[in-house]
Amino acid sequence: MDRREFLTGSMGSALLAALPADLLAQSGKPPRSEVWDTGRVRHLLPTVSDTRILIKASFAQPLSAAPTLRVGNKPVAAQMNDTRGEFWQFHAAGLEPGRRYRLLLTAKGGAALCQPWDLSTLPAPDARPDRFRVLFFTCAGGHEQLRYLPAAIRSRLLRRALSYQPHVAVANGDHIYWDLLAPRMSLSHGASPEAERLAGAFTRSALVFGDKNETVLRRVADPQVIPVYGTDFRSTPVFFLQDDHDYFDNDEATETIITFPPTWFMLQLARATQRLYYPEFLPETNRPQNLPWSSSSDRIPGLSESFGTVRYGQLAEILLYDVRRTMTLAGSSAVFIDSEVEKWLLARTASPEVTHLVHAPSNPPGWSAGKWGEWYPDVLGADNKLTTASRKLYWQDGWLKQHDRIMAALAAMKGRTPLIVSGDLHAVAIGKMLRSGALNLQSNPITTVLSGPIGTHPDFWPSAFRGVGATPPSHLDMREEIKPIEQHGFTLADFLPDRTILRFFKWDVNSQSPDAIDTLEPFHTTELGRPI
Repeated sequence: MDRREFLTGSMGSALLAALPADLLAQSGKPPRSEVWDTGRVRHLLPTVSDTRILIKASFAQPLSAAPTLRVGNKPVAAQMNDTRGEFWQFHAAGLEPGRRYRLLLTAKGGAALCQPWDLSTLPAPDARPDRFRVLFFTCAGGHEQLRYLPAAIRSRLLRRALSYQPHVAVANGDHIYWDLLAPRMSLSHGASPEAERLAGAFTRSALVFGDKNETVLRRVADPQVIPVYGTDFRSTPVFFLQDDHDYFDNDEATETIITFPPTWFMLQLARATQRLYYPEFLPETNRPQNLPWSSSSDRIPGLSESFGTVRYGQLAEILLYDVRRTMTLAGSSAVFIDSEVEKWLLARTASPEVTHLVHAPSNPPGWSAGKWGEWYPDVLGADNKLTTASRKLYWQDGWLKQHDRIMAALAAMKGRTPLIVSGDLHAVAIGKMLRSGALNLQSNPITTVLSGPIGTHPDFWPSAFRGVGATPPSHLDMREEIKPIEQHGFTLADFLPDRTILRFFKWDVNSQSPDAIDTLEPFHTTELGRPI
């Protein structure tokens, strides 16, 4: 193929060099790569297992006919995910574990839609790799016209993270911010005059697809996802976990409204954004296919929307679980996680198959900011400190009971260091949980990590929005190695046969220029040895 012909009309600006600090509030687009041309593709987000690949993609214009993905010599048919032909997905099964494949995306007739690229499947479950590197981050969403960190800066942070060549990435929740009903957040988000000017208003009684709601959804979500990721993750599988804002509301409870469990329309919006932009979780042998929101009739058989597994041979397994979709309001018997999901989590935690077992819930254990939908009952007191002396309205004590069952299972593991990596709280932190209620965990403390946010709004750091930063709740004894830092950042975890190495990164929007992102180094490193 003539490269000049391929690049015509598709070669964007060179790699982003710098953005002055005074441009932080202005619009920006992430640059296209100098070494890989996007062609007609706007975004590519893949996930993989040992034998499958699932890719979500969008194009600059609607395609009049279905494209084809070639994985090695295997042609893979496309499935259209919107009603115009701009969003497509590709599912390849029957692949070889631990193999690097060459991928080619073509239009009908065979013309390339973008430059070819490589993507690897994960090792087989019985493989024995010697290293596994994972990028963890959270809260990458936000519409920059509502004062969120510009997408170009978020993209730049993620590119710095990718420069460390992680094998996979875990994007833990809050990919979309457009709250519609929550009393505080909706006034500056989806129910605000500015939001309606930008995107229009949803009709909650109408379908999401095939109605004006689809147009509104695109105006809301396109700017929060597509320019942040672009095609930068084409060779790095990503595991997207949803949290409260991905259901288009903040978790809030007042005498007039309780925003969760999600209403039907909230579910449809969350499912629609997942369908369009980022992949569901592929099947995994040890995860039951009958878990809630798995094997839905409008999805590829075996896919799970809310509960996922990252299995990397016998070296590591990461359990991902959304606590919003199945939460209940049943007092002492209330749960965040459906009982069948809890059984799966406890069974995998007890299984000795893998060297490292990690929990990655969407709601973080270890700290509280006094939010309603947390594991803990603490609220903000008159002295601006967390307290349990006052009742947290509509908080359910069954949530904390489930928390302690999970913590007990983690602490009971033999030959492993219990580790939880989560997000949500807009901070970078690490600590060890020494007590959880009546559970004495000192013989095998649980290391818990806040992975760091990518795109937090300046008014929505916990200390600004809630009046208190993330703080250990009264139910726990925590030894904080890094007290929660309210700065943008991410975490890299290296899993080796005898230890885990955690590296923490942060960038201060108030004191550092965007140029500093390109040379970010870890500000803190922790090594967790395996118990003997």
